[in-house]
Amino acid sequence: MPIEDTKTDPRMPYQYDNPAECLPDIVIPDGIPEDERVWVPQAENVSFRPLILNRSQGYWMNLLRVRKSGVLSRHRHPQAVHGWVLKGRWHYLEHDWEAREGGFVYEPPGETHTLIVPDDVEEMITLFQVQGVMYYVDPWGKGIGYEDVFTKIDLCRKHYEAVGLGADYVDQFIR
Repeated sequence: MPIEDTKTDPRMPYQYDNPAECLPDIVIPDGIPEDERVWVPQAENVSFRPLILNRSQGYWMNLLRVRKSGVLSRHRHPQAVHGWVLKGRWHYLEHDWEAREGGFVYEPPGETHTLIVPDDVEEMITLFQVQGVMYYVDPWGKGIGYEDVFTKIDLCRKHYEAVGLGADYVDQFIR
């Protein structure tokens, strides 16, 4: 049934320009890429695929992929983390729950935990949104390293240059 009055047509696009300072959208049609070069190695059998690296607000979203079982990292978050398990499963040594395919995880600020991928999982992929920093610690909380949006950007630049995509390949994910 056609709508006669175009002023109330919900399909009519917005009629004004967006603010000149507005950043462009990021649209990634192949979120889980077939091109292995897009995955940035982080450790042996651990890589990530950047989706957004927001330097102005200090957060990043990426797909974390683990292709082995075992201990991934022990870390603390001073800000919240959100995760959605796309493939496989994982858990934290400090909790009795397991994050399974299709499941959502909220990690509150201040939590320290040790990520484990079970022995029978061949591949785990989880979408994470991380605010601020991941502070890597030993079992007693002593700092042994960190990563933030800026270390992520640097790691991407080096990797993309090395695999022939060019250091500027990462720029499409930076806001």
